[in-house]
Amino acid sequence: MSIRATYCHFQTVPTRWKDNDCYGHVNNVEYYSYFDSVLNCYLIDEGGLDIHNSAVIGYIAESNCKFLRSAAYPDVLEVGLRVGKLGNSSVRYELGLFKRGEDAPCAEAWIVHVFVDRASNRPQPIPDRIRTALARIQTP
Repeated sequence: MSIRATYCHFQTVPTRWKDNDCYGHVNNVEYYSYFDSVLNCYLIDEGGLDIHNSAVIGYIAESNCKFLRSAAYPDVLEVGLRVGKLGNSSVRYELGLFKRGEDAPCAEAWIVHVFVDRASNRPQPIPDRIRTALARIQTP
């Protein structure tokens, strides 16, 4: 099985001129920005998250990224997303960053969101609609 095939959801992310650093490749901090944007787009589009008004929101509690090879502007990237673990109030996302059409990733990452009450910042169960969306991309 290919590495790409292990991801359930993909979103295209075009690189921007400003993403390159002085070494001529996308700076590692931009990879985190791509990952954060893709998983939040999924929560908004598929889970119905209202980033301005939802009573329960997700905070990043942990993250890790393994950089495997460079990307550079004007590469078009594809971020693969899957759920590795779905808990009561937390979820572990697993992400892969690929150059368009390639099977080998430029980077692999995981991010843990803890869902909290917006007002108190106390952990809350993942809202049903979001949980359903996350379960669709959960891997065994």
